[in-house]
Amino acid sequence: MAGSAAVLEDSSLLSRLDRALLPLERFCALLSGLAIFSLMFLAVYSVTGRKFFGSPMAGYVDYIEAMMPIIAIMGIAYVQRDGTHVRMDMLVGALRGRLLWLFELISVLLILVLIVALTWGAWNHFDRSFDCARPLCSRDSSIDVGIPLWPSKLVVPIAFGVLVLRLLLQTWGYGRALVLGLENPVAVPLNLTIAEQARIEAEALEGAD
Repeated sequence: MAGSAAVLEDSSLLSRLDRALLPLERFCALLSGLAIFSLMFLAVYSVTGRKFFGSPMAGYVDYIEAMMPIIAIMGIAYVQRDGTHVRMDMLVGALRGRLLWLFELISVLLILVLIVALTWGAWNHFDRSFDCARPLCSRDSSIDVGIPLWPSKLVVPIAFGVLVLRLLLQTWGYGRALVLGLENPVAVPLNLTIAEQARIEAEALEGAD
């Protein structure tokens, strides 16, 4: 199986919900990419300051730590939608039909239970850090330059919340495929072979012409 996937669309309610959630997932992924991009500027600024002026950027490590949740988690729902997240599909990739949808459904349900628990815990972690009665609404801050930590902690339940919505849609999609015995269900990532991937890319190029 190739490491690429496609998500089919149609006029069903499930597919419409899938398309409605996609812009939010793309926005979250964009924020993650911008955080990575800004990290490069911070590194250049800090190295330049240390090299030529003997004064690196103050709080450089604090800023990196504050951006880590955005970099690591914010785009997770987007890659889950496309099936491009890290997967161990040596066994599942050999399955077909209802057996494949059953294994995918079980996997998504297990992930869903885990992410719901993590979302609950992450929100409680943010809640312990947020307090509007304190300066900058923060009960804790970074060690070096005192950056409030609650914004970084809020990123985690938000990103996980979007992922929960995606997993609910995929549970619906795999469950529907299992019950109806669909070959190519909508709103779930379908693994593509090398030949199928090449055909789709060729068709896209022809359409662009």
